[in-house]
Amino acid sequence: MATDNEAEPAEKASGGPGLAALAPLAVVCAAGAFGAVYFLSGNSGSAEAAACVTAADGSHVAAPLAMEEYVYVDIQEILVTIGNEPATRYVKIKTSVISDSRNMAAVKKAEPMLVDAFVGYLRALTLSDFESADFYPKMREQLAVRADVVLGTDVSHGVLVTEFLLR
Repeated sequence: MATDNEAEPAEKASGGPGLAALAPLAVVCAAGAFGAVYFLSGNSGSAEAAACVTAADGSHVAAPLAMEEYVYVDIQEILVTIGNEPATRYVKIKTSVISDSRNMAAVKKAEPMLVDAFVGYLRALTLSDFESADFYPKMREQLAVRADVVLGTDVSHGVLVTEFLLR
């Protein structure tokens, strides 16, 4: 029996700090993560406040997204097969590039390069990407990035997906 009593204190001594000692560490880590996100996000107000303009009477009015000086240049329809399986699934997409009226001809002239950049991105996607609910805003953002690379940020002001079909 003496051997059982001697083994018990050795197990307790090698257990390390208890859960109570780790709780303050968890609180400090959580506070640090919150502080990093809050201060490094660059938003001094809420996301809603960034999209609103204050009217003369003090009420908040949403800033218009469609500006009068913008034109929407249609890009030819793109048809891309999805995945490496036999061509049973495909995406058909039609887009428009948002630009200024003075740059409309530049967008039309660069249309083959835009289509190539868009097809390259769309071909890299898998079916599971399209099944994700939060994928579509990311896809539009990625198409806009490619339009910025092809046209330049002074010409391209974004991409609109005007038609989308996944079969």
